[in-house]
Formats: sequence, C-alpha cells, structure tokens
Amino acid sequence: MSELQLINDRLEALISSLSAPARKEMARNIGRKLRASQQQNIKRQQAPDGTPFKPRKTQPVRSKTQPVRSKKGRIKREMFAKLRTAKYMKTKASPNEAVIEFAGNVQRMARVHHYGLRDRPSRKGKEVRYDARPLLGISENDMQLIARIFYKSF
Repeated sequence: MSELQLINDRLEALISSLSAPARKEMARNIGRKLRASQQQNIKRQQAPDGTPFKPRKTQPVRSKTQPVRSKKGRIKREMFAKLRTAKYMKTKASPNEAVIEFAGNVQRMARVHHYGLRDRPSRKGKEVRYDARPLLGISENDMQLIARIFYKSF
C-alpha cells in the first residue's frame, strides 16, 4: 500500500506542475480519444468490457391467415447508430476533469438502455423492460490510452 501511495503522490505532483490551460488541453485530448473509443464500442455492438450486446427482440408479424410469429432474417438497422454521433455524444473538459455524456433528449433513452430499465417506446404504448446494454464505460485499453496521453503531456 505504501508503494501505491508513493506513486499517487508523484502523479499528483506531476499533474499539479502543469498549468491550468495545459491540464484542460490534456483533459480535452483524453475526452476526445475516449469518445472515439466509446463510439467504436457502440458501432461494434459491444459493452466496454468486450461482451456483445444482447440482440434485439424479434417483432411479431400479424396476418389474417397466419398466427403471430417472429420475423425471419436479420434486422438491417444497427442499434444506437445515431446515438454514437458527435451531435448526441458530447465531451466536456476542465482543468480537473474530462466528461463524456449524452446530450439533451437522448440522455433518458441512453440511461434506459444502459441500465436495463423500463420505458414506453411510444406515448400510448405499453411499458417495456429493456435489456441492459452498457453504452459508456472504461476498459483496460482505455486506461492504457489515458496513461499514454498523460505521459505525452510531460
């Protein structure tokens, strides 16, 4: 534990030696790189830890001649395609932190899918329980990326 405390003290000293604008620039770089990493995870349909998202539920097809059954074939749209764009996935940086968040209206929808909560897909629709699909998180690769950016700043 004393070794970790020593490393922590040295890192704090290094960070405090940087000026506020330099710390903000470092946080901005970290935020940009992490957002790109999160966007790639969402594009690959996988959680930050590398596990794949649970697939969409198939929708029932109703016909007068056939009973309710599931559609056959693959779903051509990918999940969260618009959500990963820079319009909705925002980064903020200050000298003390870097934040990646979903903007405005999509924040509620992202929270429902991230934690696997209940929501209504339409105003008059019935309440549906969504599977948990973690959208944001930090993996081991992200930690290494942060360390590389940190060391380049000195």
